[in-house]
Amino acid sequence: MGKTIYPEPYASSVKGRLKRKLGDVFGLTNFGVNLTHLSPGAMSALAHSHSKQDEFIFVLEGTPTLILGEEEFVLNPGDCYGFKAGTGVAHHLVNRSNEEVTYLEIGDRAEGDEVEYPNDDLKATQLTNGVWKMTHKDGRPY
Repeated sequence: MGKTIYPEPYASSVKGRLKRKLGDVFGLTNFGVNLTHLSPGAMSALAHSHSKQDEFIFVLEGTPTLILGEEEFVLNPGDCYGFKAGTGVAHHLVNRSNEEVTYLEIGDRAEGDEVEYPNDDLKATQLTNGVWKMTHKDGRPY
């Protein structure tokens, strides 16, 4: 439940994140739904942007900080945000509060997605079988 696909040294950056893949429980293949909890100080992911897969979040509990490119926004329960694929604008959530954050992540499963991590030497490429291949930006494997 919630194991990261990040190789080290990046895997430890999402310590404190618990992700339950609800869509997988029901065999959904066109889109995914995750119920995610962030402990105080935890982040949802490294700052990233998708080439093909849209994402949407809906905050259930807590006050995460959305980092969107160079901007930051504090979100509250009931707030939501959508991330259009292909924009190149990196995003992630950080829990800077003293309380747990709980939110839903919903994303499509468009094939052939690539994920860019502008602040880290990491690139993710989705293979035809749906598995993610993690490499350095120059293509060297981890």
